[in-house]
Amino acid sequence: MSIYYTRACNFYYGKSSIEMLKKKKALPLHGNKELSFDTIEILSKKNKKIINIKKINSLSVNLKNKVKKDIKNITKRKSFCKINLGEPLLVGILNLTPDSFSDGGKYNQIKPALKRVKSLINAGCKIIDIGGESTRPGSKDIDKNIEWERIKNLLKSIRNYKFLLSLDTRKTFVMRKALNYKVNIINDVSGFSYDDQTIDFLKNTNLPLIINHSKGVPSTMQKKPFYKNVLLEIYDFFVKKIELLRKAGIKHNNIILDPGIGFGKNLKHNITIMNNISIFHSLGFPVMLGSSRKRFIKHISGKNDSNNRIGGTLASSIHAMMNGVQIMRVHDFNEISQGIKVFKSINK
Repeated sequence: MSIYYTRACNFYYGKSSIEMLKKKKALPLHGNKELSFDTIEILSKKNKKIINIKKINSLSVNLKNKVKKDIKNITKRKSFCKINLGEPLLVGILNLTPDSFSDGGKYNQIKPALKRVKSLINAGCKIIDIGGESTRPGSKDIDKNIEWERIKNLLKSIRNYKFLLSLDTRKTFVMRKALNYKVNIINDVSGFSYDDQTIDFLKNTNLPLIINHSKGVPSTMQKKPFYKNVLLEIYDFFVKKIELLRKAGIKHNNIILDPGIGFGKNLKHNITIMNNISIFHSLGFPVMLGSSRKRFIKHISGKNDSNNRIGGTLASSIHAMMNGVQIMRVHDFNEISQGIKVFKSINK
């Protein structure tokens, strides 16, 4: 029996979207009248076809029911931690490491780290993702105590600051330690596969979480990554992880899905994911893109590469936003926020 997947496509934005919705020729994405679609792609492992939403009722009974269930997830309004996702949400990155791929060593002292937190908050950042272990391609595991030592002083200093702290760690030991100070969200890049105690921790604390896809471990994940179908394999991965959480007794819906750009993917894989990222909306949870400063920008831009890769980050973020992605994890919060605001204003 074939498994089918539904991807919203052919999007309308701003005034065009509002007009299409008035004429009942499109459906709103996430309940947002300024972003809508009139076409879906129906995929299986062997085939795919594109149809207008008006032709859904002409499908076979089973397929029609599956598509309608998916569309209900695609069109419903979504939120995370009581944050309305009608506007793009940018998550600011703060690496307290000596060796992260982009900003390693820049914030691993308390003074610059605090300055960075204050700067992000002043710029309007609602969620800051803080980590003490680099998981860049080629990186090695570090001891849990070393990771904790890197972040504990900052967590002590900012426990009363008004923002949500996303803790970027694979280790339950670090998660438990952070509970004594400040932690609001768990962002485990291993998809909860690194530490077998993490699922129980998430159940007992009921903390919001981010499900990340990565293939392999950081030290080897970029050595000839292979997929038969990268898009559908990531989708199936999310389905299994959501089932795992539900079976473990985690019932809340404060969940974000991150397909893991650059984590066990080559350039072709990354482009395929970003071109078809709207497929993940049918899972019913907010989707996050982490394209900031990633190496695929260098591969595409060639001699026009730059240290911060702001141009490539902004282009991929706006493309994601136009495909309904609600959350972007970024280094350059102010610049990406500026670019999105200008784009939205021009397209009103």
